[in-house]
Amino acid sequence: MRSEKLERALGHTFSRRDLLRQALTHRSHGAEHNERLEFLGDSILNCVVAALLFERFGALREGDLSRLRASLVRKETLAEIAQSLTLGKFLLLGEGEQKSGGHSRPSILADALEALFGGVYLDAGFSRAYAIVAGLYEPLISAIEPGSAAKDPKTALQEILQSRRLALPHYELRATRGEAHAQEFEVECRIPSLAISTVGIGASRRTAEQEAAQRAVERLAQ
Repeated sequence: MRSEKLERALGHTFSRRDLLRQALTHRSHGAEHNERLEFLGDSILNCVVAALLFERFGALREGDLSRLRASLVRKETLAEIAQSLTLGKFLLLGEGEQKSGGHSRPSILADALEALFGGVYLDAGFSRAYAIVAGLYEPLISAIEPGSAAKDPKTALQEILQSRRLALPHYELRATRGEAHAQEFEVECRIPSLAISTVGIGASRRTAEQEAAQRAVERLAQ
């Protein structure tokens, strides 16, 4: 496996090459897939992001910190980070997933990135895994404005519309795609009084709604 480019982008060279291979192996490719590593990496990711937010934003309450963490560890955010690493090029997928575009599917990319975090932990310990996650998330955390980012997009949109005495937005599920274990949902957010319509796509209906709401907030800010 020619993975040197990925390892350089990630910031870690694996001593145990079997861990790297497993982290990049989707369940459609074989029995030694990445789901167990993903489970481990998910816990590590949540711990590290929580610690980073706790240290950076000393004035925020628990609820605000929880909302920030949720926005940072959601599948869509993970997929964006994975894309910046060109992670999809290194995935090992079954024939069906290859044909259906699995190399660029957000849910598969997000799971593989979490699996890599788990693999780094087993390969070099928690301090190394912490450093990798912190390095990847530093730009995102530095860009946070606590006053606005503490609220999730749906709440922020609702408050904006209420302040203008406008009706609340309407969310409608437009499409569901993919297999049961890797579905994507497409949701439309409509604000008829302002003739605004935005679309969000996510690994769950809720995350798709949040993405659509975020795009509506951005439209209102223009």
